[in-house]
Amino acid sequence: MLPRMKSIPFAPLILGLAGLIPFVWGAATYLAEPLAQWGVRALGPRFVGPYIQLFYGTVILSFMSGVLWGFATKAQGARAATAYTLSVIPALWAFFMSGGGPTAAATNLIFGFLGLLILDFAFSIWGLTPRWWMSLRILLTSIVVACLAVGVFL
Repeated sequence: MLPRMKSIPFAPLILGLAGLIPFVWGAATYLAEPLAQWGVRALGPRFVGPYIQLFYGTVILSFMSGVLWGFATKAQGARAATAYTLSVIPALWAFFMSGGGPTAAATNLIFGFLGLLILDFAFSIWGLTPRWWMSLRILLTSIVVACLAVGVFL
């Protein structure tokens, strides 16, 4: 049975949305050359276009492994072993699949974030997450995937 979706508390919502800034900024600088040029001058080339998205996406997938690990601490027995095992997958995915050029890396990160959403759902079904967790994760994942898709499809 699905847990009831609750409204997302203010702090996780604001912090989650703030965490989207590098993805949105990367997409914006990919789409607007003058913005990309300003970004290179003001921030450096690592902080525009696919470069910021790919580096930050790898960091966030690894961070989310830690979040899932924290949720796994609420599980018992075989479910705990399963949850701990599943929790390391996003970090391993980021480590092994973030190479191969910007298009391949962004594509793999898209699949990594979609896979993470499936893991979030499993942890939610198992009652390991807050009730509002899936509402937040669907919102954030949708925006992340859309931003990464800019570099893959445009």
